[in-house]
Amino acid sequence: MIELKSPSEIAALRAAGRVVAHALAAVRAHAAVGVSLLELDDIAAKVIADAGATPSFLAYHPAGAPRPYPAVICASVNDAIVHGIPVDYRLADGDLVSIDCGAHLDGWCGDSAISFTVGEPRAADLALIDATERALAAGIAAARPGARIGDVAHAIGRVARAAGYGIMAGHGGHGVGRLMHESPSIPNEGLPARGPRIEAGLVIAIEPMLIASGRDAYRTDPDGWTLRTHDGTRAAHAEHTVAVTATGPVILTAP
Repeated sequence: MIELKSPSEIAALRAAGRVVAHALAAVRAHAAVGVSLLELDDIAAKVIADAGATPSFLAYHPAGAPRPYPAVICASVNDAIVHGIPVDYRLADGDLVSIDCGAHLDGWCGDSAISFTVGEPRAADLALIDATERALAAGIAAARPGARIGDVAHAIGRVARAAGYGIMAGHGGHGVGRLMHESPSIPNEGLPARGPRIEAGLVIAIEPMLIASGRDAYRTDPDGWTLRTHDGTRAAHAEHTVAVTATGPVILTAP
């Protein structure tokens, strides 16, 4: 069931989203060649704790996962698309990094993701990140009262496919509220004018996950969490939690 949020509830979600935005900004500022993924996880953990919030990902155990998630952030490097577990890997020159972060504050959740490069960037990686961010922006712009979920999905997919990129199969965004994952599901590709109608009060995470090769397939690492491109090419991920208001979408996970 889709639960619409009141203005006061959206304000509380905005407060949680701001914590996530600050955590992601701190991680990005610290990320550099030679820095380990575990260090980045520690930085996010401190920002979240200092804000009086709790990490949404740590110990999260959805159906089908082999074990609870063991970290505060998801840190996915190069061919890892999403759900990469922070380990002692140290970032290398030219790495493409995607960081996903969630936090609960006063019972409400924020969820957001960014992608960036460290060291000397590859032009192809910058183009991939740009397309992912443009797909996210297109999805957000389509999230207006009276539209349908299919309009959001179509807007995301149109940008991705026009740029020649794959869209990770079977994954997309979701509703956000007191739980990190609520209804409805937000596909990253679809037909316009289809699906549930969008109303003011809807809060959703929109999150394109694009693959450089143009293929949609992925594989799962032995850790049971990390999802990688099937062909070893690079991927990027971008996400915002967005509230639909009477006058249009509002990004809740902006700084």
